[in-house]
Amino acid sequence: MIGLHEGKGSPLKKKPAERVFSLRLSVVACRPVIWRRLLVRESMWLSRLHDTIQVAFDWFDYQTHAFNLDDLRFGNPLKREELTIEDDRDVTLADLDLEHRGRLTYGYHFGEGWQIDIKVEKSGPLEKGVFFPVCVGGERAGPPEDCGGIEAFHDMLACIKEPQTELGREWIEWLGPDYNPETCDLEKINKALKKLGK
Repeated sequence: MIGLHEGKGSPLKKKPAERVFSLRLSVVACRPVIWRRLLVRESMWLSRLHDTIQVAFDWFDYQTHAFNLDDLRFGNPLKREELTIEDDRDVTLADLDLEHRGRLTYGYHFGEGWQIDIKVEKSGPLEKGVFFPVCVGGERAGPPEDCGGIEAFHDMLACIKEPQTELGREWIEWLGPDYNPETCDLEKINKALKKLGK
């Protein structure tokens, strides 16, 4: 028979409260700068951050991707002699100790070479009743999917400023009437993020 004071063991350790990261994402080498500010839970899987980046920059996930942190790579799993990419579905942001590292990069479409610099601006406690992820800031539209990489994107921007030229007309026709390189539509981004779920 167990006495009143026996079998208590050590008291349960209280799990630390989940934190939220404020991340600033910038498309490397774009002038003027294209950026987004995301609030994300530290329990977010890297694969879900990939989905979130796709939505934030209005891409369609047609291409390969990888997160780069020091000498680690996470994304579409791959093993070759010179390259190993671990599965990003197995890693959370908390696993990466981002608060102490400060930044990582995201590469999308290895052929065209889009790079996103991801900087941890700050972290704070999880607020109840707030939906995550959420995009709280940004400037300019993301580079269109399949536009040909950074140099082709800058050429495209120059061409659409001259809609009377043949190249200008071709680009405008390809982009569609709703494309505006100066617009970052936070409402549209956040509606799409809500469809992603946690």
